[in-house]
Formats: sequence, C-alpha cells, structure tokens
Amino acid sequence: MAKHTISVLFTVMVACSLGGAPPSDAEDWYPSQYGADDTLGAINELSPEKVLQAAKLITTGKTYSLGIDTGVATPAVPPRGYRISIFDHLGREGGGTNKITGNDDLIMSHLGVGSQIDGLGHVGIDFVHYNGTPASEFVRNDGITKFGTHLLPPIVSRGVLLDVAAHRGLARVPKGSAVNSEEIRAIAEKTGVSIGAGDVVLLHTGWGGLAAEDPVEFMTGEPGLGLDGAEYLASLNVTAVGADGWGLEVLPGETEGVLYPVHQLFLTKKGIYILENMNTAELAADGVTEFMFVLGQPKFVGAVQVVINPVAIR
Repeated sequence: MAKHTISVLFTVMVACSLGGAPPSDAEDWYPSQYGADDTLGAINELSPEKVLQAAKLITTGKTYSLGIDTGVATPAVPPRGYRISIFDHLGREGGGTNKITGNDDLIMSHLGVGSQIDGLGHVGIDFVHYNGTPASEFVRNDGITKFGTHLLPPIVSRGVLLDVAAHRGLARVPKGSAVNSEEIRAIAEKTGVSIGAGDVVLLHTGWGGLAAEDPVEFMTGEPGLGLDGAEYLASLNVTAVGADGWGLEVLPGETEGVLYPVHQLFLTKKGIYILENMNTAELAADGVTEFMFVLGQPKFVGAVQVVINPVAIR
C-alpha cells in the first residue's frame, strides 16, 4: 500500500465533524456495560485488587521500557511528524552572579508519533463515539472536552505477552497476517497463561524491528489483530490491547473497503484502549509471558491520543 494511500485512509478514519447521529445498530454497543454516563470504558475493570495481583508477578525486579523513541526519524502515518528546537533559557550572559546558564526546548509534534495510547475520543462510527456520544458534544479545535487522555487514571495491571512470532516459528510475521481467536487461545494454552478482566494484552510479531531497518516498508502494512481476535479479547473484558506494529490491527485489512474495524470495536463500542508501537522485543527475548504493567500517561489537556512509555516489571 502506498504511503499516500495510508495517509488518505487514516484521514478518513480520524475526520471529525460537528454533526453525528446514533447509528442504526446503536442497541448493539451502547449504553456501555459500565453505565450510560461512563467515560472511562474498560479502565473500570481496574482495581486495587488487580494491582496487587499484578505485583505478585514481580519475581526478578527487572524492568522493561515498552516505548520506542519519538523523533524526527520515527515512522508515522502522514502527515504526522515531530520537530524539536533548543534555545538559550537564561540569556547569553547567564543569570545571577553565579552566571547560571541553561537550555530550554520546544516540541512541535503530533501526539501519535512513536509509542502511544489511543483514547476513546480518537475513533467513532459515523461521528458517534463511545457510549453513543456525538462528536458535536465534545470535539473542539482546541482540544476535546470529553474522553481526553489527560483524564485517564494510571493504568496499573497484569500484562500478558502473546508471542505470535515464536508461536509461528518466525522472526517476523508478514504484513497482512491476522491474529485471531484460535491462535490467541493456542498461544495462551501453550504458554500456560490465561487472559482475564482488566488485563493488558500485548502482541509480539517482530514487525516493530522493521521500523529501524526499513521505515518505508514498515509503514506499508503490518501483521496484527483480526476482528475475530479482537472480539474474543473484548469478550474477556481486557482493559487495553497493544502490539509492536504502528496500528495494532492487521493491514491490509481482512475485508476490502472496511477501514480499521478493530479500532471501532475497541474504542467506540467496547471502551478498550489501544497501545501502538509497543517495544515488545526484549520481553519476547526473555520469554516473558506475564508481568506488571505500569502506565502514567502525560496529562496534555484535550488530547485524543498521547505518546507514552509504559513499563513492564517482572
């Protein structure tokens, strides 16, 4: 798929409107199971008890950075990009009698560059978002007034890694290859893990390693979650799902003409958060299947998504 085509498709997906009316299948996905006024979705599955459960998984104290670098060379869906400027903070002569000098920085960047969490205001169905909320109620040019990622509490939970590449005996799963429920069950059974409510599930496909080797090819598609696999994970009431690809779901998609159905299922219908560009390579290399997942996202007010660096602890 050409880079221009990806840009066009993504623009269609994220286009906002001040209109919007509930779609005809509204009864199938709202009100949310967490209540008609809920704005947090599957984060409701988290609890102090879930944190304690996750903490019991720590046996070595080793930590893993799940974020990748965000910089000018980081592959991203056009027109997304990153730019940073450094300037003198205290003047060329320095400050005070002690001549203190320093630098400050200014970043001009999309918040969907590098590792990121997609919030519930990111994707809708015909301009209707989570819990049947029309875009006209919260989308503003200067930031969304509902579902902002700054409103999310810390996500601290049990993490589960599904090593799809190892299961298939591959270093890298090819683009366009879907991960669905049968394979998810098989990997879980093989590795002796179960997936439960509130869990954060990450897929390792090996695709993430291509970003540094061939960033253009990296962005032409990806292996990822299929709709059947997403429906299965949603049925387990997980809180978030991520992968080492740039868009989580399989691309090219399973059905011609259907754009990002997993995003719509998770974010719009189920309130499940999406984690993209996760650095799963080190976890996979160490054979980790369960870990404590910790995320305290930046609180940029009104953002629909945000760059993150979650931490896994085993």
